[in-house]
Amino acid sequence: MSVDWNLVMACLGIMVKGMIGIFIVILVIWALVALLNRFTGEKKPKEDKKAQ
Repeated sequence: MSVDWNLVMACLGIMVKGMIGIFIVILVIWALVALLNRFTGEKKPKEDKKAQ
């Protein structure tokens, strides 16, 4: 049984591109969730420094 190393290297290239794509999609989803949380999250009441 022989291994076609050219085919293995081509498959690794495709796999790396796929993994990078998945990583980018995860980062985009994380950024969108963070932005939505910032704009629609609960507002923290401002503390009055003079009251202390």
